[in-house]
Amino acid sequence: MKKRSSRIQPKRPSRRASPPIASVEPLLDYVLSGHEPAQGLPEDVRKLAGKVFHFDGRGRRVVILGGGTGMSTVMGGNAGLPDWAARPFVGLKQVFPDLHVVVCTTDDGGSTGRLVRRLPMVGIGDLRKSLLSFLRRERLQRTYELSDETLPAVVRLLQNVFNHRFGEKERAFRVLRDPLRLVSPSLRRSCPLALAAGLRALGGYLAPGGGGPGVDTAGHCLGNLLLTSAIFKAAGGDTSRAPGARALRSGLDTVARLIGAPPGHLHAATATPGELVFRYANGVEVAGQSKSSRSRRGFPVDWMRADFSAVPEVPAAILRALQAADLIIIAPGSLYTSNIAVLQVPGIPEAIRANRRALKVLGANFWVQEGETDISPRNNRAGFLVSELIEAYDRNVAGGARGLFDVVLASNLEHLPGDILRNYALEGKKPIHLDRARVEFMGFTPVEATLFQADHRPLPGAVQHDPEQFALAIRALMVWDRHAPLARAASAGTADLRPAPSSRAPAPARYMASIEAALRGKRFEPAGLREVLLDLAWKNRDIQPEHLRCFRAVRVVPAARWNRSVEWDTVLGYFDPGDLTIKLHGSLLRKPARLREDLVIALGEAVLGRYVAARAWSNEEGPATRSARCYSIRLLPEARRHSFLIEAQLATYLRLARMNPCPPGKGHWCITVNREEGFLPPGLLFGMMYAWYLYNAWGGAMEYEMSLLRWPPESLIPCQAREKARKQALVDFFRTEVFRR
Repeated sequence: MKKRSSRIQPKRPSRRASPPIASVEPLLDYVLSGHEPAQGLPEDVRKLAGKVFHFDGRGRRVVILGGGTGMSTVMGGNAGLPDWAARPFVGLKQVFPDLHVVVCTTDDGGSTGRLVRRLPMVGIGDLRKSLLSFLRRERLQRTYELSDETLPAVVRLLQNVFNHRFGEKERAFRVLRDPLRLVSPSLRRSCPLALAAGLRALGGYLAPGGGGPGVDTAGHCLGNLLLTSAIFKAAGGDTSRAPGARALRSGLDTVARLIGAPPGHLHAATATPGELVFRYANGVEVAGQSKSSRSRRGFPVDWMRADFSAVPEVPAAILRALQAADLIIIAPGSLYTSNIAVLQVPGIPEAIRANRRALKVLGANFWVQEGETDISPRNNRAGFLVSELIEAYDRNVAGGARGLFDVVLASNLEHLPGDILRNYALEGKKPIHLDRARVEFMGFTPVEATLFQADHRPLPGAVQHDPEQFALAIRALMVWDRHAPLARAASAGTADLRPAPSSRAPAPARYMASIEAALRGKRFEPAGLREVLLDLAWKNRDIQPEHLRCFRAVRVVPAARWNRSVEWDTVLGYFDPGDLTIKLHGSLLRKPARLREDLVIALGEAVLGRYVAARAWSNEEGPATRSARCYSIRLLPEARRHSFLIEAQLATYLRLARMNPCPPGKGHWCITVNREEGFLPPGLLFGMMYAWYLYNAWGGAMEYEMSLLRWPPESLIPCQAREKARKQALVDFFRTEVFRR
């Protein structure tokens, strides 16, 4: 695949260039400070400030795109915070009645991950967050005839019900049938009868005997279950395929009407299930949104793509909203797993660029995010700058960054108390700084403003956008743009930027069905090891079903009967080619994390499989080689092997493992090593590379071995450069031949 480079060029002067940027930021500083227009400001800025405070968003058509907590926070407040119910009707939804929200659907973690593993569906966790943040005062009051006095109790009830999480082993079907069991008697009494009936109908449909696809409550968010129920109910209960766009639309609108959010305004980016694939700068390529946040690869993300189970379709309502929009916002949020994930759906970035009239704003994040923006592609050990956020859009969105946004709205932290910044620094939290000059050079308008409440100390965790401050900043930008239009960043039309091709990955539920089929008929002793392996496959979906066909059984061997030599390794799991069994040391049953690691290493050995007829050590003869010895193997004839690799692949791998044919073409391979030199036999090396590639916290020795990949070529002497090239080739081999990326 051709590597897509960032080719943002300086912007050509516009015929209608914006005035000096210093003129707009004093306006933002003033209105965000909470003051009314007063003396002391220049006359033109004072007039504009008055217009900002009296801004009427009715009739302004707005689209916001993204996902996660960042987007739900700026559109209507973070409903996951305990105090949200005290201030639920804030943010963009209150300023702009005609607000459309486009949400990514590739989440695969937590409760959402459990659902997409079990059912053919898109990830709905971010949709649930946005639905709750989208509820409107007037709709809720009109739907249930609520007074100002009774409204707060209903809001708290909805927050409690939709955010409730069941325990990891909690089976609570009574609660599913009647979600009001979760809340206090006083809140239960405040619940309108129609709302109570709607909640019970949705929950009961998923409960056993309810007619829908039965789902265990363990580990789930109740709001996700209620939304899933509405979607599959609209799809007629069909679980043989993913609900289509119409069923997804109907399910979202059902829940929206129930909780007082506007129907038809919250959109899933696509109804086609998909997953995110990340390529790191060291060549490793792995699948899964949640995995990207767990992995600490030590390398920046080179690029990311979304693979879908079919050609993804964008709902026509999204395209119409983008075409008509006066304002388009890419929300603050996870760079790759929320924002770029939405823009990976073909049709969405093109529709944004086609609207040359709208003001387009990119909301920059406050803090770097581990696994995404903690390592800079330009400066390997530092976090991102705002310009690097833009470069990431340029690398990962078809057509580049130009035309997706004009203004980059970043937050300054100068009003944040110093003790908070110090504590964040001690916790490893680093802000994403605005490098203004470079952003301007790239052709975008940088704007810095205080987007959090400076007079409130933040809750533990991190400073977040304040929905009112963000909405006020957007109002100020729109007023300023009408007064002195901000320059639009025209589409670049860069010819060498192409969308990453989708490999048509199976939907997660279909993938898990293929894994279960591959394990059918295999023995597990104890039986619980089967679930361990299924869970490993779910969390590491680069494991191919074909990898699981290379062994017949997985068995725990009691410690007293463990006769595996520890001369070369201390891994307590291995593949026995004699009986095609993965064998694990009995002590691992008391160490779940170590059990998983050693099981994956042994699985990797099983992928290499039974390929050796004989192996031997021999001493080298002669004065010059008295301290050396030779390790040799003789291969089985290809017809008798039991391996995932074919002949040519095996030969390539053995060379990468430092083995040499001796003599060529006779099926013999050998390596000469010093007696004191460490050496990983091909089987163990394969297993450890397999585990390390999937998750670099496994096979810790390999993390040390592969650390050479971090060194720049100019700092290496020739022998180190050759070794680095071999290790890079080993990574590429596993990506292309073993994991078929």
